[in-house]
Amino acid sequence: MEDLELLRADLAQTDEILLNTLLMRNRIVEQIMNYKEQHHLNILQPKQEEKQEKWLEESLKDKKHAEEIKAVFKAVVKNSKKIQARKLFDYNIVLIGFMGAGKTTISAQLSDAFAMQVIEMDQIIAEREGMTVSDIFEIYGEEYFRNAETNLLIEMQSRTNVVISCGGGVPLRERNVVEMRKNGKVVLLTAKPETILDRLKDDHSRPLLENNKNVDFVQNLMEKRREKYEAAADIVIVTDGKSEMEICEEVIQRLLDEEKA
Repeated sequence: MEDLELLRADLAQTDEILLNTLLMRNRIVEQIMNYKEQHHLNILQPKQEEKQEKWLEESLKDKKHAEEIKAVFKAVVKNSKKIQARKLFDYNIVLIGFMGAGKTTISAQLSDAFAMQVIEMDQIIAEREGMTVSDIFEIYGEEYFRNAETNLLIEMQSRTNVVISCGGGVPLRERNVVEMRKNGKVVLLTAKPETILDRLKDDHSRPLLENNKNVDFVQNLMEKRREKYEAAADIVIVTDGKSEMEICEEVIQRLLDEEKA
C-alpha cells in the first residue's frame, strides 16, 4: 500500500505540472493574439498549425500511448482556438448572401479556425421539422418557415461565438435583420453572377436555380435582393478570385476594424 500511495503522489504531482503547463500555454496563446493585433499580422496562420502537427507526429513515432496523447493534444489545440475566438468575437458571426456566395464554405473554415459551432439555418429547421425545406413550404407555407427562421435567430441571441449561416431569404424579412443584429455582426458575402453559376453548375439541390442556370436569371434575382442584403450587412466581402483562407482572413480583419470604428 505504501508503494501505491507513492505512485499516487507522483501522479498528483504530474497532474499539477500539467495544470500549470496548460495555464501557461493559454496565457501564451493570448499573448500571441495580442501581438498579432498590435502588429497587424494575419490572425490565421495554417502553416504554423501544420508545423505543430508534424512535430507531434515525429515526436510520438514508435512511442507508447501515441494515439491517446494525440487525442489530448487535439483537445488542447481545440480549446486554444476557443480562447482565440472568445478574444476576437464576443458575439455571433451571421453570414448572409446569395446561393453560391460561399456561406457554407466560409462557415466551415471559421469553425475549423476557431472551433466555433456552425448553425446552418435551413438544415437545423429541416431537422427539427423532420422534413425538407421544400416540404415545409409545400405543407405549411412560406410564412411558417419564415417564422421558424425568426425564432431560431432569437434563440441564438443567448449564444456567443456561433457562426450562423443564413438561407438566402433570411435578410429579406426586416424582423430577421433586427433579431440577427441583437447579438451578431452581419457579414454579406457576394460574388459576380458568373462566379455563382460556376460554383453551382454541378449542384442540383436548388429548385429555384435548377432550370434557370444562366447569367441573366441570376443577375436579375441578385439585383432584386441586393438592396435588402446590403442594408442588413455590417460588412460586405467580395469573394470572387479569392481562396477560402483569404476570404476568412478578410472577414476577421474587417470585423476587428468594425469593432474599433
